[in-house]
Amino acid sequence: MTMTKVRSRPYPLGATLDSNGCNFSIYAPKDNVKLVLFEGSGHHYHVHTLNNVDNGIRHTYIDEIHAEQRYGYLIELEGIPHLISDPYAKALDQPLHYQPPFSSLKSFQLAKSVVIDDDFDWQHTVKPAIPRTQLVLFETHVKGVTQLNPLVEAEHRGKYLGLVSPAMLDFYKQQNINALQLLPIAACMHEPHLLEMDMVNYWGYNPFLFMVPDPRYALSNAPFELKTAIRELHKHGIEVILDVVYNHTAEGGETGPIFNLKALDEHYYLLHEEQHVNYTGCGNTLDLTHQPSLNLVMDTLRYWVTEYQVDGFRFDLAATLGRNGDDFNSESAFFKAVAQDPILRDVKLIAEPWDIGPNGYQVGHFPTGWNECNDRLRDITRSFWRGDFGFLNEYATRVMGSRDLYSASDWPYNLTVNYITYHDGFTMQDLVSYKHKHNEANGEENRDGHGDNRSDNYGTEGETKSPRIIAIREKQKRNMMASLLFSFGIPHILMADVLSHSQQGNNNAYCQDNEISWLDWTDDTSKRQFQQWLAGMVQARQQYMAPIIEGFCGEKRNHNRVLWKRCNGEIMDYEDWNQLNSLALHISIGQDGAGEELFYCINQTSSPTRFVLPCDNEQRWTMVCNTACYDLNIETNKQIVLLASTSMAIFYFNPD
Repeated sequence: MTMTKVRSRPYPLGATLDSNGCNFSIYAPKDNVKLVLFEGSGHHYHVHTLNNVDNGIRHTYIDEIHAEQRYGYLIELEGIPHLISDPYAKALDQPLHYQPPFSSLKSFQLAKSVVIDDDFDWQHTVKPAIPRTQLVLFETHVKGVTQLNPLVEAEHRGKYLGLVSPAMLDFYKQQNINALQLLPIAACMHEPHLLEMDMVNYWGYNPFLFMVPDPRYALSNAPFELKTAIRELHKHGIEVILDVVYNHTAEGGETGPIFNLKALDEHYYLLHEEQHVNYTGCGNTLDLTHQPSLNLVMDTLRYWVTEYQVDGFRFDLAATLGRNGDDFNSESAFFKAVAQDPILRDVKLIAEPWDIGPNGYQVGHFPTGWNECNDRLRDITRSFWRGDFGFLNEYATRVMGSRDLYSASDWPYNLTVNYITYHDGFTMQDLVSYKHKHNEANGEENRDGHGDNRSDNYGTEGETKSPRIIAIREKQKRNMMASLLFSFGIPHILMADVLSHSQQGNNNAYCQDNEISWLDWTDDTSKRQFQQWLAGMVQARQQYMAPIIEGFCGEKRNHNRVLWKRCNGEIMDYEDWNQLNSLALHISIGQDGAGEELFYCINQTSSPTRFVLPCDNEQRWTMVCNTACYDLNIETNKQIVLLASTSMAIFYFNPD
């Protein structure tokens, strides 16, 4: 019997195991690339030529290669051997770090690519497949959410497995959490200026490899441990959305380090007269009009969905993905590729709809099927509840789903993603505790971070023991959360806000891998009250608001009533929008009073205000919330409600 020699093949790119060995394939139109296989866990290596070439893809097959084999690719820079990573690598053997400046010698000291076996026992677990109308996104950092939680096993704190510790699973259930949006977990290299200050990119927005789970958050095997975490979250009905960065890489600009793409093909990046275009603020911009770049992004997205079973993605600086030079095109190749892809078209796609380049602000311009983060609701809600005059009209527009930007005819596929706080900015606690940002710990003399925070401290900058100030701050937190959860759209909540976590006024804590960013699980009365109230409000949203949103989606939107009223129950006229600081919103499903109803009483004034509740359908209202207190789901037969200053109340009626 004769053995048939296995021939190498160009696809799939990367390192692909079978029972006999491994196929290695890399896109490298230049001919100076060789495969390097390391012996065991040491530094000795063997060099293999890539003799087979197909349309710029170089490949070879090596017998008797097994999982855990460490490898890389060898090039020469000015006659000096230089090790680069595989852009399609699936694992690294250690966390990424080096002592600046980077050099060809130090390239051999970096983490090595690792061959892995993708097999995993998903135990027949199915994805939750939560409708967009019921989705509530809770954004968190893998490390920060558990690092200081004393109820999580010590070895799992700050790790992938910590996300699914019994204590955390109980917490998700208690808080009615159905979706985690994880800050970037793809392997991240820290920027040189951070390494020089002995700091790290804590948030992870500087990708080194696109499909490698960062080893920082693993005990020993990052792919296995992340898959385990996602499987267990799915078992508990919780979706996993990954924050992904495809707008730039950690190689920076012209003088930045060479890790892989720069050496393989200069056209991976958007260039202008041979200079890297910097539409991202990070030194380079990935060019998705270049086919290999588009392939790299599409292949890695599919990999996360097929091999890790993730439920969706939030795309950082997503305007870059639709760029053709200085212009943005919602009909770009990337958007078309995603829309026709049988794997990706079924997952949730969330865009941060801007970058810092020309024509970079593209809110409302992404294709149907994409949900966009809406900074308009953030800014207007903050200003409105701070008491700024002149925001009533736009506040009403944002509460109703920003239909000036997102037509309800395309709901839920283009429902706005509403948020008050995000990782890049103040936490909710700091939003009501600081008038100014305090980013001195970042080492940039407080020059970094957003200056337009629309925040207030209500009398004292930072922490206070004043019961009066604490009471005002807690009410303002309730005002903003109630606005968020009972606006039309997909709510995004910062996990830090569930615990009333303060970052000490830092609104750009991207490099703070310490107690500034790690969530504070210590307890006090006001924290506990707000956490319990918020859990009840999320449940109330699912019970009362989600069906209303569903009733306004698509063709059904024209069969309902939306009435803006004065406090006395009369319909508002045009002049009222420029004169009133208190108003009511009456929403009902159906035109004949046969469906569910919501009634919002909104008092921006500094005085108590009386509101007349509708009684045209003999409604018996349930008070969902009154932000002047912690009460939830109180039945009332009153027709007139006295609402405290700077607060809102929401009522629900179901004729059935």
